[in-house]
Amino acid sequence: MPSITFILQDGSRRTVEAKPGLTLLDIAHQHDIDLEGACEGSLACSTCHLVVASGWYDRLPAPSEDEEDMLDLASGLTRTSRLGCQVIMDTRLDGLEIGLPHQVRNMAAEG
Repeated sequence: MPSITFILQDGSRRTVEAKPGLTLLDIAHQHDIDLEGACEGSLACSTCHLVVASGWYDRLPAPSEDEEDMLDLASGLTRTSRLGCQVIMDTRLDGLEIGLPHQVRNMAAEG
């Protein structure tokens, strides 16, 4: 089974099995990785914001315009930012490295 390495907010690394067909958000939740996803993957928030390692970013399908619009609301946005609910795992992404940003903006909690 393919794997993903999550780089946690404290800098530690956690490699987990990543079932193809699941979103990165689903994979994080399966493995108790602290990635919020307040809108439950409906592309209505930016709380599943991830930073893709630069060597991997160009291997992902391009983000949709809707994802780019939602990413504009994310804290700590980078050139390789993506929403975990919009990236679907496949075997070509075996070894993917993604970081959790140090701050998250939860619009649902902020009102």
